[in-house]
This record gives sequence, structure tokens and C-alpha cells, in this order.
Amino acid sequence: MLMNCMIIDDEQPARSLMTDNVGKIPFLMLKGCCKNTFEANNILTKEKIDLIFLDIQMPVVSGLQFLRTLVNPPMVIFTTAYEQYALEGFELNVVDYLMKPFSFDRFLKAVTKAQEQFNFRNVSAIHVQDAGFFFIHSEYKELKILYRDVLYVEGLKDYVKIYLTNTKYPILTRLNLKGMEARLPLSIFYRVHNSFIVNITKITSTQKTQLFIEHKLIPIGASFAADFFIKYKGI
Repeated sequence: MLMNCMIIDDEQPARSLMTDNVGKIPFLMLKGCCKNTFEANNILTKEKIDLIFLDIQMPVVSGLQFLRTLVNPPMVIFTTAYEQYALEGFELNVVDYLMKPFSFDRFLKAVTKAQEQFNFRNVSAIHVQDAGFFFIHSEYKELKILYRDVLYVEGLKDYVKIYLTNTKYPILTRLNLKGMEARLPLSIFYRVHNSFIVNITKITSTQKTQLFIEHKLIPIGASFAADFFIKYKGI
């Protein structure tokens, strides 16, 4: 599977070297090369990014600070000349930690590790959608619902409506949206509004403040938008 990646480094020689290395890897597609995290944030809201090559020591906002701001971050490989941050980096669950200057062989080893994780995540998400299910109580019955059949969920105070594929009417059950969210796998479901959870594999189009699932317009809440677009472009 092809991985979209981005480079963030304040030094031009380092960006050039990384760009050259990425160009030699057939499963990497470079989507952005940034000199600071502000440029990177703009790309993350517009592009599907699977992997970030992230320098740590940068002015204004460091790589560590930037990574902590991302709720659902892409995979990260740190590229730095300072080994004292290694432990902190791995506590943030980064894929690897490249000490500058590093060889192409060491770079290849790091991105191969990222590719293995990426492929595992995608296969796992497909498996959950195809094989997973949950039970819900509705109309005095326990109903078995496949994750792959759920389009979206709408919250109505103490009830939720579950909209399914090839079903004219939604399933109504006495449960709040938070309780419903706890039953759904985070790999394919995301809350986009105080009243809506969506199956991100069913989205047909998006705009800044709304998305469509089939012909249904669903609002995207301002407090959910940034994290949603990072996750949606990362699937």
C-alpha cells in the first residue's frame, strides 16, 4: 500500500536529504515538505498523511510539542541530532528515532517498520468492518448489527437513531450518544458533532462544516472539525 508522507524540518539541507531519500522508496508519496509546524498544520487539514518525518529541535514549536497537539496523529519518525529525546519520543509511540546524520540503510529500516504498521492497521480496519458486529435492544428484541452496515448514528437526548444501508427506517434504541460511541470501533467510526457519529468509510464527500453520507447532509461541529479531518484523511 502507498503511504503519503510529510517532512517537517527547519533546516534546508535536512529537508533536501529527506526529500531525496523519500524519492528512492517506491511505497512513499511525498505530500509536503515544511520548515515549521504551522505549514504542516495547513497540509494536515487538506491532505491524507500517513507518516511524518519530524525534526525535534525547531524554533517556536518543537516537534515534541507539535506531536502532543495531535489527537489522532499519523505515524511519526523522529529525525534529530539530539539523542536525549529518544525516551520521550518512544513514550509518544513514534515508529522510530533517526539520529542525524543517518545512512540510507537506516532510513530504509525505519520506513519499512512504518510500512508494516500501516499495512497492519489497514487490514485490521477492513477486518473490523467486514466481520465485526454489536447487539442493540430495540422494540423488545436484541438486534445484531454489523459495523459495515451502519451509515451514521444520530443522538436524540436519551435515544439514538441508527441508520443502516438498504434499510428505509432507522433503528431506535434507548441509549445516549456517548454510550453508543463506546460500542463502536474507533478505527472506522468518529463523532463529528454533538448529535452525530459517522462511519468514515461511508462518507461520499466533505466540506469545511458538513459532510455527506449518500444523500444525507451531516453537520461537522467546530470543536470536532480539526481532529475529524486528520483522521478522515488518514484512513
